[in-house]
Amino acid sequence: MVDLFDIRREYTQGRLDETTAANNALTQFHAWFEAQKSLSPDEPTVMTLASCDSVGQPWQRIVLLKSYDEDGFIFFTNYASNKGQHFAENPKASLHFSWLAQERQVQVQGTVSKISREETEAYFHSRPRESQIGACASKQSQPLENRAVLESIVAEFSEQYEGAEIPVPDHWGGYRLSPTRLEFWQGGAARLHDRLEYIHEEGGWTKVRLNP
Repeated sequence: MVDLFDIRREYTQGRLDETTAANNALTQFHAWFEAQKSLSPDEPTVMTLASCDSVGQPWQRIVLLKSYDEDGFIFFTNYASNKGQHFAENPKASLHFSWLAQERQVQVQGTVSKISREETEAYFHSRPRESQIGACASKQSQPLENRAVLESIVAEFSEQYEGAEIPVPDHWGGYRLSPTRLEFWQGGAARLHDRLEYIHEEGGWTKVRLNP
């Protein structure tokens, strides 16, 4: 057994209090997101996305948050990917933001649905051209013989659409996770962390402190 017992740090950067935190979960998320963006502008949108397959096995992967508002959190992917297949069977999903430079974490649970084709097309054409080609070329999550095969397919699509607008592939688009629960975690000394749970009910959000 690899003993990791001595790897330890104390969390002392801040506090999270239920009396001063926003009553609206998305307002609180926005405040923390903006703080993270100012501290780490390169990748503030990195999040872990969890889904469950048909036998209940959880899967996780890193994706990028592309927009958010009161209606939910939007990200993009291949609809035929593992996660796309999971969502077709079970639309429940979870997001996790790890902002440990500020000793913070945010969990988001909710239901996933596809966004409109118009929204997908607007984002797709804002991406770098190479990323658009990649979305066309990749059969995400499917077996691939080797890297050379993928590069050959990319070259074919690049030649096919040279000098022309690249159409959005039918298999690619956006999802919105509509939140029903958010949890905010602020690290605390001696593992006495601050945790606030927000539950969305008809009429708004309820807020409660959780034990660490």
